[in-house]
Amino acid sequence: MFFGATFVVTLSIGKKNENADAYMTAGNNVGFGVSAASMTATWIWASSLYASATSGYTYGVSGPIHYGLWGALMILFIYPFGRRIRKLAPNAHTLAEILHARHGRASQLILAGSNVMGSLLSLASNFIAGGALISIVSPLSFSSGVLITAAGVLLYTLWSGLRASILTDFIQVCAMLGAVVIIVPAVFLASGGIGVFETGRSNLSPEQLDFFSSDAFFNQGAPYIAAVLAYAIGNQTIAQRLFAVREDKIKMTFLTATVGYGATVIGVGMLGVLALYLGVEPINGDMNNLVPQLAASYLGVGFMCLFFIMIIGSMASTADSDLSALSSIMMTDVYGRNIAKPGCANPKHMLFIGRVTMIVATGIAVYIASNRLNILELLVLVGAIWGALVFPVIASFYWPRVSNLAFTSSVLVALAVFFPVRFGFVELTGVSAYVADVLAVFGVGIIAGLMVFGFLGARIGIAVGVVIAAISMPYGIGFLHTYPVLTASLLAYAVSALVCTAVSLANKVEFDFKQIRQATGNFDEEPVLS
Repeated sequence: MFFGATFVVTLSIGKKNENADAYMTAGNNVGFGVSAASMTATWIWASSLYASATSGYTYGVSGPIHYGLWGALMILFIYPFGRRIRKLAPNAHTLAEILHARHGRASQLILAGSNVMGSLLSLASNFIAGGALISIVSPLSFSSGVLITAAGVLLYTLWSGLRASILTDFIQVCAMLGAVVIIVPAVFLASGGIGVFETGRSNLSPEQLDFFSSDAFFNQGAPYIAAVLAYAIGNQTIAQRLFAVREDKIKMTFLTATVGYGATVIGVGMLGVLALYLGVEPINGDMNNLVPQLAASYLGVGFMCLFFIMIIGSMASTADSDLSALSSIMMTDVYGRNIAKPGCANPKHMLFIGRVTMIVATGIAVYIASNRLNILELLVLVGAIWGALVFPVIASFYWPRVSNLAFTSSVLVALAVFFPVRFGFVELTGVSAYVADVLAVFGVGIIAGLMVFGFLGARIGIAVGVVIAAISMPYGIGFLHTYPVLTASLLAYAVSALVCTAVSLANKVEFDFKQIRQATGNFDEEPVLS
C-alpha cells in the first residue's frame, strides 16, 4: 500500500514531454518547501536511523548525539560550497560533470566512480534496513523484505527520476517527522518510562554512562565528523538537490534540513540507549534488528503502522535518491560527456540509459544486501573513502592552479595510504605510528580549516586549521594511532591535501572558471544528432 500510494502520486508528473534534464535536475527551479523536505528526507535514511540507534546501544547516551549532531552540522557546512558550485555551473547535472569541465576525463571518472560505489552501497544498506524491518514485524523472510523494498522503490522512481524522488520526499518526510514525534515517546513510556534509567543503570559501563565519553568521541564522533564532511562534498544525491533547488532558496533549504535531520536522528538514536538500559539483546546478534525489535516488543498495532511508515519512508526517500544519482552519473558522465560527441548527446538515448541504470543498480544492490553488512561500519567506510576527495574537490572550485594531475594524484595517493591503515595491513608501531599521528593531526587541521573556509574565507580558514592542528599536536602524537578507523580517515584528508597543494604550487597555469559555465548545461537544448 505504501509503495502503491507513492507510485500513484508520481503519476501526476507529466510523461508525454520527456525531458532528460528534468529527469536529472527537475528543471533547476524547485521551491523552498519541497527542496527542504527533499534534502531532509535524503539525509535521513533508514540506515542513519538504525546506525544512530546502534551508536546509542554501543556507546551510551553520547552516541546518538555524536551521530546526529555532526551529521546535521555537515548539512549546514555544505551551504557555502553549494552556492559557489551553483555560481560556477548553474545548469550542471553532477559534480563530476563540473570536474570534467574543470580538469578533464580522469578527474571526472574518479569522482563519478566513487559516487557509483557509494550510491550502490547506500542503496544496499537501505534495502538491508527494509528487509530487517519486514522480517521482524511480519512472517516474511529477510530476503523477501529486501525484494519488496527494492521493487517498490524502483516502481515509482523508474519513469520520472529526480522529479518522482523530490515529489515523494515531501510526503515521506512529513510522515517521517510526525511518526518520530509519536513513536519515540510511545516506546519510552511502554517500556517503563523514567524508571528504566534507575533499574537498568547496571547494564551500562562507566564509559556508556559518561555523556562526555572519550570512547564514544574517538570511535564514533571523530570518525563520523570526517565521514559526513566527505559525504557532504562528494555525494551526488546531495549535489542533485543542490542543482534542483532555486538558487535564491539554497540558504533556507540547508538551514531547515540541518534542524530536521538533527532532531529526527538523535531522537531515534535514543531508542538504542533505551535498549541498552533495558538489557535488550539484538536478534541473532544483528544490530540492524535492534530498532524494529524494540518497536515490535513495546508497540501496539497502530503504533507499529506508524513506525513502519517512519522506517520505510526514510529508506525509500534515500533509495530513490541513490537511483536518481546513479542514473544521472551514467546519463551525464558516461554517455553525455564521454561517449556522445560534444553537443550531440541524444536526450531520448539518455533517458533510456538512465532507466536501464536504475534497473541494473537495483539488482546489484539486492545482491549486496543479501550479505547483511553492518550499516554503521558501512557508512563510516564509504565516508572515509570520500575523504580523499574532499580537499581536491573543494580546491578545484576556488584555486585556479589546481590541475588534473594535482587532483588525480592526490586522490590516488590518499587512497593508497587509507586502505592499508584502515584494514590493518600496516602495523602502526614505532616510526610508522609516529608518522601516522603527525599526518593525522594535520588532517584534523584540514577538516577544521575547510569548515571555516566556506563561511569566512581562505585566510581565516588557513589560520584556524593551523591553530587547531597546533593545539592537537601534543595530544595526538602517540595517541591517535590507537584508533585506526579515525587515523585512516584523517590520513585520507591529510595526504590528499598535501599532495594536491604541492603539485598545484608547481603548476604556473591558472584556470579560467568562466569556462565551466560554458562547458556544462542542458542537454535538451543542445543540437541532437539524428
